[in-house]
Amino acid sequence: MTKPGHIPMLPQADKIGWSASVNGKSVSKSVESNAILLDVLRDYVGTLGVKRGCDMGTCGCCAVLINGEPRLSCLTLAQEVNDTDITTVEGLADGTHLAPIQETFAIYGGSQCGFCTPGFLVVAEALLRSNQNPTKDEIKTAIEGNLCRCTGYQPIVDSILAASEILSSNEGTIDSTQHQSDPHPGFIEEDN
Repeated sequence: MTKPGHIPMLPQADKIGWSASVNGKSVSKSVESNAILLDVLRDYVGTLGVKRGCDMGTCGCCAVLINGEPRLSCLTLAQEVNDTDITTVEGLADGTHLAPIQETFAIYGGSQCGFCTPGFLVVAEALLRSNQNPTKDEIKTAIEGNLCRCTGYQPIVDSILAASEILSSNEGTIDSTQHQSDPHPGFIEEDN
């Protein structure tokens, strides 16, 4: 509630014009000059797949691609990436067709609770765009800035390796009968 004569304790940031291509669509917004990219993407653009995790650059949940390079949106001022090409997890799919990394995460159990998944998918996509045949060590190095509390990381590495095989073979499809996405494959549901 603002009363006449009310003076805010902190001065408000000036508004600036901000524009970018987000997931292939041109976006122009008026944002605060000190706005971080994470807030602009979530609050102004509506790409809610970009997650707010630690706000300190230590978890990787907010990773996006800026001109093809992975960056943490919680540590990036929006004005620093004005007029760039930004890809969030929503932009990895081709319409209704998932990207190979998205498919393999579902099949190989790379995602459990799902909170960290957007950051992992974006970072893995950047790796696979630059190196379609990464080794396990290269994968581990690429994802070392992303934290996951659920998977133990092996399903994530397996998912990235499987996506690598798809990309390098140019098959584009996955045999989903070979692997289970259930992290507890010993549990069998009974029919009622």
